[in-house]
Amino acid sequence: MRTALTIAGSDSCSGAGIQADIKTMTMNGVYAMSAITSLTAQNTTGVRAILDSTPKFLREQIDAVFEDIYPDSVKIGMVSSAELISVIAERLIYYKAKNIVVDPVMVATSGSALIKTDAVATLEKELLPVASLITPNIPEAEVLSGMTVKTREDMQKSAKLIGDTYGCAVLLKGGHSINDATDFLYDGGKEKWFEGKRINNPNTHGTGCTLSSAIASNLAKGFSLEDSVARAKEYICGALSAMLDLGKGSGPMNHAFDINSQFAK
Repeated sequence: MRTALTIAGSDSCSGAGIQADIKTMTMNGVYAMSAITSLTAQNTTGVRAILDSTPKFLREQIDAVFEDIYPDSVKIGMVSSAELISVIAERLIYYKAKNIVVDPVMVATSGSALIKTDAVATLEKELLPVASLITPNIPEAEVLSGMTVKTREDMQKSAKLIGDTYGCAVLLKGGHSINDATDFLYDGGKEKWFEGKRINNPNTHGTGCTLSSAIASNLAKGFSLEDSVARAKEYICGALSAMLDLGKGSGPMNHAFDINSQFAK
């Protein structure tokens, strides 16, 4: 069995973060492992509190995984401080990690900030250059590219700017009012649109975590980047279409909508 490591924050309601990553990876047919960057007290309406791991303890978690069960891919989600970002980047380089997917989580679906301002610079300087793929949404892409993104043409320009700057592939997610969940992939000069149809489901908590984890799972299984993105989008479409309705805010998806999953093949 192929393996995947998620390095991210914990979500106490399990719709996003480590819990969503593990569910997604399991449903996509890989063995999931984790290194927790932060504990969060959150639900579908917002984030109440964040308690970061210490840099030393995060390093110990990462070392424990790599020294025993070397992951075939690594997904990185919420990392709130510069010190933790530096530890992750240093250890991934040390272990020559492969198939690194970075979801540059800055704001939760509920609108709560999840990264300190000074940490963004460290993310850009140390972590993004070691990534195989970055999966920003439009607000995150605007931060990383320094440009406003309002049109499909803007998406192309922003993704190219980010990809050329950090030397990695970029999947710019178009779900923030640009179009109907259509994403744009830029990979070293190669470009591809992944057309999508917006699903009328207000419960979208953890969609970014889920998509990036599904991509990492498929990369771990040896699929190409384009195929990994296509399979991940099909999986998340199924999870949203299941219309799970939990909580008082933007609720979670049903990650186990297809428990005898074709995606695990």
